[in-house]
Amino acid sequence: MGADRSRLPDVGPDPPFTFPLVVRHTLPNGLRVQTVEHPDVPVVTFVMQIEGGAGADPRGREGLAALTADMVDEGTGGLSAIEVSEALERIGAVYDVDVGADATVFTLTTLSRFAARGAALLADMLVRPTLSEADFDRVRQLRLDRLRQLKDLPPAVAERAFLRLVYGDHPYGHLPIGSDSALRAASLSDVAAFHGATFRPDRATLVAAGALLHEELFRIAEAEFGSWAAIAAALGAGPPAAADLVPEHAAPRLAIVPREAAAQSELRIGQLATRRNTPDYHALLVMNAVLGGQFVSRINLKLREEKGYTYGARTGFDWRRGVTPFSQQASVHTAATAEAVREALQELGAIREVRPPSNGEMALAKASLTRGYPRNFETAQQVARSVAQLALYDLPATYFEEFVPRVSAVETADVTRVAARYLDPARVTTLVVGDHGTIADSMDALGLGEPQLLPADV
Repeated sequence: MGADRSRLPDVGPDPPFTFPLVVRHTLPNGLRVQTVEHPDVPVVTFVMQIEGGAGADPRGREGLAALTADMVDEGTGGLSAIEVSEALERIGAVYDVDVGADATVFTLTTLSRFAARGAALLADMLVRPTLSEADFDRVRQLRLDRLRQLKDLPPAVAERAFLRLVYGDHPYGHLPIGSDSALRAASLSDVAAFHGATFRPDRATLVAAGALLHEELFRIAEAEFGSWAAIAAALGAGPPAAADLVPEHAAPRLAIVPREAAAQSELRIGQLATRRNTPDYHALLVMNAVLGGQFVSRINLKLREEKGYTYGARTGFDWRRGVTPFSQQASVHTAATAEAVREALQELGAIREVRPPSNGEMALAKASLTRGYPRNFETAQQVARSVAQLALYDLPATYFEEFVPRVSAVETADVTRVAARYLDPARVTTLVVGDHGTIADSMDALGLGEPQLLPADV
């Protein structure tokens, strides 16, 4: 019988999602090792997650964590930076480093037959970096050059300024790249001290996932990282956890970074919300999907489709172990700046109680989060990095299997409740990177108070 193409097929229930078994060990040196079998493709991924990202940067040395992470592959033992790169190429390895607010994550993926060699090379890089003066000067200069480039990019300027506005002097109040003055003040001895205090087995989690058995993956991890010992002088030290520090800062309601003759205004509108491990997490995801987390969300339809102010507007949480910022982002025509801000603030208030999500909005929001959810775990690298997230945020082992049912169980009342609890238009900070002279009068009419003017390199 031929298919009936006159109508769409019926949508059935979501099939249950089963995450691969994670086997957990702790080595005598304190290193947590977690292994996952992923036999589909003959590759293995090692993810080393070290507690202490940008939030661990010492005061006045913002950017030190990222600078230290960049130095890791600049040479180890008898290998120079070029020789390290060649060693990675010989085993077909893909190496990457990501510095977040709470952790620094090193990822190495290679063919399963080279797994032991890949783990050995990663161990040498992380535990025994050369840290030469010449490499330090070159890496620091590259980061200083990048900072100068970012000053000409309104989204980057807005991101840096917004974090400083909502966090103040809290360790979360800067991007991983740091600042010009802090990088110029940093020295190789600062990098060595940070490495010794932070790169320790008792502050790290290693995830090994790929086409080997659990026993083989653990054996490789134990052989290459079992002898890793913290520097004696660093034991009991280590940077304080930024997540444990509560931001105590009164952010201004309106701030402007002047950019004379700018054709567009870059907007950031938001506030500090809650921690990643909040029980309200799934309800917040659905709320965000309704408000600005997808193309058909309220704010994008309002500012793009209805008003024509922007090519796109979105909202989101920058999740952290500590208190997390929520923000709306958009680039709007300069003449529409004040009206775009007004519409955005109205949408933030409406979802709290005035205009709760409709049944259709709830269905679309949930579908955007759950349909295709297994695609997040197709590769060994995706699986390994996901397991590392469980460790970072102290989430239960059943988290991934419970995700779709928990999102599906969110009700409209849950969305309005979390919106009322975590979003307050009267408390949000509005940041504009744009032509102050052109928008000043219209922004005054919003009643947000006297704007705080900020330099581009805040």
